Amino acid sequence: MQSHRQRLTRLLSRRGLTPRLPSSRLLSHGLPSPRLLSRLASPLPWLCRALGVLALSLLASCAARTSPRDALVFMAGYKAQANLPFVGVYMAEAQGYFEDEGLDVDIQHSAGGGEHLQLLVAGKVQITTQDAAVLLKRRIDPGLPLVSIGMIGQRGQQAFVALANSGIETLEDWRGRKIGFKGTPPPELLALLAVAGLSQDDVELINVGFDPRVLTEGLVDVYPVYTSNEPYTLRSWGYDLVLWDPADYGVPTLGLAYVTTDATMEAQPDELARFMHAALRGIAYAEAHPDEAVEAVLRYTGPETDRGHMRYMLLTEIEAAYGPTTQAHAGPVYRGLGWQTAEQWQSLQESLLANQAIAQRIDVGTVFTNRFLPEDQ
Repeated sequence: MQSHRQRLTRLLSRRGLTPRLPSSRLLSHGLPSPRLLSRLASPLPWLCRALGVLALSLLASCAARTSPRDALVFMAGYKAQANLPFVGVYMAEAQGYFEDEGLDVDIQHSAGGGEHLQLLVAGKVQITTQDAAVLLKRRIDPGLPLVSIGMIGQRGQQAFVALANSGIETLEDWRGRKIGFKGTPPPELLALLAVAGLSQDDVELINVGFDPRVLTEGLVDVYPVYTSNEPYTLRSWGYDLVLWDPADYGVPTLGLAYVTTDATMEAQPDELARFMHAALRGIAYAEAHPDEAVEAVLRYTGPETDRGHMRYMLLTEIEAAYGPTTQAHAGPVYRGLGWQTAEQWQSLQESLLANQAIAQRIDVGTVFTNRFLPEDQ
């Protein structure tokens, strides 16, 4: 037969309780008193209510943690490196900003063959990056539905350098010199020639690759560079440079932008707004913590990448992210990051038209929007 204590223990177990009464209260007189047994056996309303509230709270918490985040694919327009729009995404992921916005962002990189725009238009990618001049040209011909949703580079990336000991100090000194370009002569080059009162007939234009040693070995006198890239490499080799930035000569330029399509804006406006909020937070964090941002870049590039080069790229592009437009729309948090105006785009279009980079004008209101930028209160 079961003892009194065993029967009591079983009764308490059925109610999820463990007997914690002193053994003397249970055993000294055999069974507990009827009053005590009644208290132990009766329901405990307060405990039930407390357990119910706790259970509901835990269920709600689990549901919040397991509810799916909205998926987006971001493809950087080139290999992993410290371009500022890339860094904004890297830091948004590392700091949990995408998670804060309820987003699950798949971060990918283009191999550099233009596939990022193809995948964007096909709907396989929702956001990419692109140089503003290229975006405008592709919107005109072949009519790709590209839209800038955040202008990160307030100055263009293209510049030109000569060795400091070459005797070339001004644009007028380009006359009779070998001037390098990549692919086709960019409009910035033609615009600088015009500023100097020169034409293509006054210089020797040479198509060069991406190896800056053509400058150090004397194959060209002036070499085309990206301001945040090759100057670091050439200086790290011990060369002093003279640099010509078209923006310094009044040439309208713009840099890298976050880009989507008309269709994605229509289908996923809320997701795009949340993406931009997180990415701009990432840029702001990178500006305040550049060393930490470089470490985030190296997680994508690999540890063999030149840390100093990535830092130079980052700091150069942070400086280029601000200008008169951002200053006009600056708030205390984002300081106008990403803002763009019709005047900027119109000036760029007129420059491209004047230098035969495009054959016609379009309504620049179709190529950009600020509607997804966060309110900077």
